[in-house]
Amino acid sequence: MKKQLKTNSLMEFLSNTFEVIGTRSYEHRWIVLAVCLVLLLVSGWLASRVRFDNSFEAYFDKNDLIYQDFLKFRDDFGSDEIAYILYEAPNYEHGPWNMEVMQKIEKLTRMLEDELPFIDEVTSITNVEFMEGVDDELVIHSLFDDFPGTQPELLKIRAHAMQKEIYINGLLSADGRAAAIIIEMEKSSVDPIEEIQLDPHKGTGLDNLYPQVVYNKIEEIIARPDFAGIKFYHTGDVPMNASYNIISQEESNRMGMISLVVIGVVLLLFFRNFMGVLSPLLVVILSIVITAGFVSICGWKFDLMIIILPPLLVAVGVADAVHIYAEFSSFYAKLEDRRAAIRKTLYLVGPPCFFTTLTTMAGFISMSISPIKAIRHFAIYSTAGVLGAFLLSVSFLIVLLSFGPQKPRQTSSRAKIKSKGGNFFIKSMEYISRFDIKYKYPIVLVSLVILIISGLGIVRIEVDSNYLNEFSKDLPIRQVTEYVDRIMGGTGGFNYVFKSEKEGSMIEPEILHTIESLQERANLEKDMVMKTYSVVDVLKDINRSFHNEDPAYYKLPETKELTAQYLLLYESSGGDEVRKYISEDYSSANLEVRTKMVATSKFVDVIEKLEKHLDQENPVIRPRVTGMGALWVQLLEYITKSQIFGFLLAFIMITIMMCIVFGSVRVGLLAMIPNLSPVLLTLGFMGWMGITLDYVKLLIGCVAIGIAVDDTVHMVTRYRYEFMKCRDYQKALFPCMLDVGRALFITTVVLILGFLVNIVSRLDSLAHFGSLVASTVGLALLADFLLLPALFLIFKPFGKK
Repeated sequence: MKKQLKTNSLMEFLSNTFEVIGTRSYEHRWIVLAVCLVLLLVSGWLASRVRFDNSFEAYFDKNDLIYQDFLKFRDDFGSDEIAYILYEAPNYEHGPWNMEVMQKIEKLTRMLEDELPFIDEVTSITNVEFMEGVDDELVIHSLFDDFPGTQPELLKIRAHAMQKEIYINGLLSADGRAAAIIIEMEKSSVDPIEEIQLDPHKGTGLDNLYPQVVYNKIEEIIARPDFAGIKFYHTGDVPMNASYNIISQEESNRMGMISLVVIGVVLLLFFRNFMGVLSPLLVVILSIVITAGFVSICGWKFDLMIIILPPLLVAVGVADAVHIYAEFSSFYAKLEDRRAAIRKTLYLVGPPCFFTTLTTMAGFISMSISPIKAIRHFAIYSTAGVLGAFLLSVSFLIVLLSFGPQKPRQTSSRAKIKSKGGNFFIKSMEYISRFDIKYKYPIVLVSLVILIISGLGIVRIEVDSNYLNEFSKDLPIRQVTEYVDRIMGGTGGFNYVFKSEKEGSMIEPEILHTIESLQERANLEKDMVMKTYSVVDVLKDINRSFHNEDPAYYKLPETKELTAQYLLLYESSGGDEVRKYISEDYSSANLEVRTKMVATSKFVDVIEKLEKHLDQENPVIRPRVTGMGALWVQLLEYITKSQIFGFLLAFIMITIMMCIVFGSVRVGLLAMIPNLSPVLLTLGFMGWMGITLDYVKLLIGCVAIGIAVDDTVHMVTRYRYEFMKCRDYQKALFPCMLDVGRALFITTVVLILGFLVNIVSRLDSLAHFGSLVASTVGLALLADFLLLPALFLIFKPFGKK
């Protein structure tokens, strides 16, 4: 009894508080409008200063040990980001080795060297480092220091080049029909912004930053008429990151606009009133801009998650506005007084809207425990956006509703029927209520069976991700990358770093043989590994060159002393490629493994095999895996942790809040069943259908339960309100369904369409996220209309009749 009294006191306090807020907003509407306008202008200005970033810095904290290894690797061996241009000449007899084609490639190589910013080196077959032994000396020169004058001379060089294993699958395809230009970067996406600006005076827009400027310039150069007849396929880290950045920026605006239009049409169909459309949309537009300004204040960058924000806030923000507008319409028709209708609306709807905001915030903020920085930031600014949308709904929206005639133009009876959704909707709610009462036990039993089947599906869920699959299949960057990976190159990869405190350690025969052994083992993974590079390749090439290109000498030098002599002679002859793979004091070495852009689970498989190989070898120096592939593997582990702990935290937080809100553990736990069920059903569906869980889909559980609980709060609040008036569960159900059902139905349709907007995204991960959350929200409405009443009719949590 004390609990019930305490809850009623809390509800009464909140109801009175929101009634006062509504009244004050009504009376001081011009001040509220002025404040909102200032917020809009300031937030818009702040948001314009935020840049997009899709580098690994968006996902990892700098104190993350794996990420620190990655940064140290880059300090030692330079940026591992490249632009990779595969080219073919299908209309020429000798393909890339046609004289005219080779002349064009030589010209293109020089243009790229001269015109591209932020680059370290441009390598093509026309300028690649070429070694040969001449009279007991090592001569290092460009393959085309003296450009051949005839086609036969060029074909002779072709035969010579095809014998160099170091070129195959990197610069030349094994069949000689394709070749490549490799552009190595001096900078990377994780460098400070002042270091990646092309022009310091032109700001931080994408078109003035690396990698965008490099990508745009390469595309402009290879499209010039000088290179007609050659087919180029431009991929690698630079074009993929640049494409992702520009698509993210465009999608954020496009998805937001489509969401607004779609939801505007839905609201027009339901309310058939200009203000019923305009007021909710203005609330969400303002909340989106304010949230973007909040990101700027926090000093963060826009990343992939920001694309989700506009449709998310449109869907969530409209929900409170719809509940308020629907109740206002009903009271306006009944009381025939605008000011009184506003007061009554906030008195009745304010508390449940407040509670739903808290539960949604709890669902979103639970993701803040994620070790993935982009997810953690999203958790915080989306929570701030939800709070902002609520505050605007009880202030700015009230101001908008204050304008208009004090009395409705329609007759009272017609207005009342319309405010309830019309005769068809009223009859539908009556039918659902009778169905719940008649079939309450079968509803619960069927739901239990479905949940058991879903649970079996959940254990089948696989955690995986593939950066390439972020892009839709019809996007050129994905098509090009998949084609290049089939031919040669390897647009993905990871590295093994061997490190010792002792200078000269890396040229010890035992260490070199360990690198060679690991490299050979990696090359056995032919379905994934396209090419490997290390100091071993250079040393083998030097050894063979000193023995008249005899293949039998394509092996490591036998002693440390001979290795040191070879490297000294190599460097004194002008060779510098080896610096990519061994430090100047020979204390560290780098084995680069270039792979296809594949699912992260395949990276895990290959790395596990290589680690097992190292276990068997038991090397003196154990290398550490790093590079971008290693970061994706670490991200996979973080996804698993985020999904499990984030969802558990969201469930616990929301359950506690539900028990507090309703002043009863029994009511809170019962109310959580229809909220948990849709999420479990969706996750079970993913498991049975083989849909993998990636770093975007991991949001589904927390976001869905945070949103689904909103309707439950409104439903339970109104059900108890009606029960307290009549003390009969069956009699209380129909007025509850009639008064709240329409708003629940409208908000659910809005949410479903708001998230389904993502299916037209050019990023597949967002399309899947949108469709899965939309289906979860739809299931949540069914649970609130069927399972929730059935549970309450059976267990009678509000007390006896």
